Amino acid sequence: MSLLPVDDALAQILSRVPPVTPEIVALPEAVGRVLADPIIATHDQPPFNASAMDGYAMRAADVSDGAQLRVVGMSQAGAAFSGSVGEGEAVRIFTGAPVPVGADTVIMQEEAVREGDLVRFTAPARLGHSIRPTGADFATGQTLVAAGTRLTPMQIAVAAAANCAGLTVAHRPQIALVATGDELVLPGTPLGPDQIVASNSFGLAAMLAPYAEAVTDHGIIVDDAALLRSRLGAALAAEPDILITTGGASVGEHDLVQGALKDLGVALDFWRINMRPGKPLMFGSNGRTLVFGLPGNPVSAMVTATVFIKPALRHWLGYDEPAHWRLPLVGPTPPNTARRHFMRARLVQTDAGPMLDPIAQTDSGHTSSLADADMLIVQPEHDPGQPARAVVEALPIDGF
Repeated sequence: MSLLPVDDALAQILSRVPPVTPEIVALPEAVGRVLADPIIATHDQPPFNASAMDGYAMRAADVSDGAQLRVVGMSQAGAAFSGSVGEGEAVRIFTGAPVPVGADTVIMQEEAVREGDLVRFTAPARLGHSIRPTGADFATGQTLVAAGTRLTPMQIAVAAAANCAGLTVAHRPQIALVATGDELVLPGTPLGPDQIVASNSFGLAAMLAPYAEAVTDHGIIVDDAALLRSRLGAALAAEPDILITTGGASVGEHDLVQGALKDLGVALDFWRINMRPGKPLMFGSNGRTLVFGLPGNPVSAMVTATVFIKPALRHWLGYDEPAHWRLPLVGPTPPNTARRHFMRARLVQTDAGPMLDPIAQTDSGHTSSLADADMLIVQPEHDPGQPARAVVEALPIDGF
């Protein structure tokens, strides 16, 4: 069976992702969520001409050297001056307060000299100065945040200013995780001579949590065919949107996951990808559940999740796929094989700007080198190797 090209595998996966399902959440719960509908202003902001500072509102034409204006009232936020400003008059005003009818300028209080009910100014009036016009921030009907945007605190603030109590966002999938292998034990367990501490589910849960409604860890299943069918069957019976297994994805004597999944009715689309690390990647479905079988080696599991599962989740939420970075190399890369290589690299700041420092370690079980990496250099198939300063394609390991 030939190896499936990375781009073809990703296209197949994305074609199976369902359309965005919208749901409304309260504003305090919306940060980090992806908008399914845009935020559109239903009122002008500010809804009136507002003062930009504390001072006095008047007609600019009435201000001249030595001229005194009569203070006829006060306008403050939440309590506007109810009258109008006429010739030779001024109103004491505070930041955010409505500018009275008739006034066309505000002079700040540091440039005013108050003497009883009279005020004069030490600076000239500038028509319209220190006034925030109606709709200066946003106007009725204006799109404030586009659909497909992942909401930041600043966008939550503008949504609140637009009087939105709730926002329509993309429903997030339920994700289930299963680790397999006789050798695996949970972190904190005293290690026997043939045991390895399980790390895949912990790394994947942390990586995928921002995209998910919930990530359920179904624990470790030993390499026993009957037990695998039983435990995987229970995980599928819960009908998660996505089931992710790690380990046993190949077809060796101890690689039992593929057979168990098939016995449970999972239809596999493919299971071998032309990439390194991470060749034995399975993908299929069971009803509405998408099933990913990732390699057991921890670097392979995390890299394949970065390359395939994260784009699938972004597609699920209606979040546009970010473009890969293009950055120069600090040092050279070696020649590549026939498989696309996702090479670990550090992002370093230099006098010439950000650059990529390739990490020579390529072992798929070498977790510390992956932890030290910021980026994955996307090295094409049969790439002859690139010299220092060459610009290469890369994708960030962290980030949404």
